[in-house]
Amino acid sequence: MNIADIAKLAGVSPAAVSRYLNQGYLSQEKREAIRKVIEETGYRPMVQAQILRTRRTKTIGVILPKIDSFSIGSIVAGIDSVLEQKGFQILLADTHNDPDKELEYLDSFDDQRVDGVILIATVFTSKHVAILKKSRVPVVVVGQQLAGVPCVYHDDYHAFYDMTRALVEKGCRRLGFVGALPQDKAVGQERSRAYCDAVRDAGLEEQAKHTAVAKFTIASGRETAQTLWETYGPLDGLVCATDNMAVGALQYLKSRGIRVPEDVRITGQGGADLCDVTTPAITTIRYFYEESGVNAASLLMERLENPDAPAKEIKLGYSIVEKESTR
Repeated sequence: MNIADIAKLAGVSPAAVSRYLNQGYLSQEKREAIRKVIEETGYRPMVQAQILRTRRTKTIGVILPKIDSFSIGSIVAGIDSVLEQKGFQILLADTHNDPDKELEYLDSFDDQRVDGVILIATVFTSKHVAILKKSRVPVVVVGQQLAGVPCVYHDDYHAFYDMTRALVEKGCRRLGFVGALPQDKAVGQERSRAYCDAVRDAGLEEQAKHTAVAKFTIASGRETAQTLWETYGPLDGLVCATDNMAVGALQYLKSRGIRVPEDVRITGQGGADLCDVTTPAITTIRYFYEESGVNAASLLMERLENPDAPAKEIKLGYSIVEKESTR
């Protein structure tokens, strides 16, 4: 079977079949006729021939920091919902939170193996900026803001400012912050800066020193909470940069017999199901992760259609979901 055979059976022109296969415009009647013939005959176009003819692989590379993450899974689901409709496949590359691996995959994907790249970014070094600027395929960044590069990111600063202020308004006066590495602009810098500004604006200048850095794990959250308590404790409010950190901190507090929320209120970020199964359930900041994936994939499709269009930035909002850990 070839395009001409499909066209004859469907009662349309070969050009119409070609437009159908390449996601071009067709009337619903012609599209349905072609779809029915392809389904009945089991026709599959030769991928190699399509690549040679269109110079498109119909594949998008997605570089992510860790696959076993609620937020990353939600972002990828959003990306896939758009790419599937457009006839594209996803090629996933897991960096295991290694920035050097990000560079390797960006370089590999730039070798024309994919039509574009979506980078779910963690940190930006000078090497990252250089490779993004010289990339021959369009790149869209998710989770971080970078001038001159299409990106979709979250309002980290105001989300954590509002969460910290909420604890202050509930009467917390000795607060602490479990944060991430400062090399991570969004999770490390912006969330920490928001916490510090919020306590200073509340007249609690001393509390801005009550910060410590954790890894993105429950175990590290537990260890970092212990460090905060031994250094600055006792505290009556604890803001954590992620849900995993908050769960680890909660484990430490329970091991010490410290009651939540009676003795200390605790918050996380991410909106993961994990926060619902702890006792007590943890108050969290919910970002619109799946929507960020949808927006990123849509931006990339726009770049493929119009490579010279100005780089667009999209900042998404947030919601605070209060649960038992702060009531």
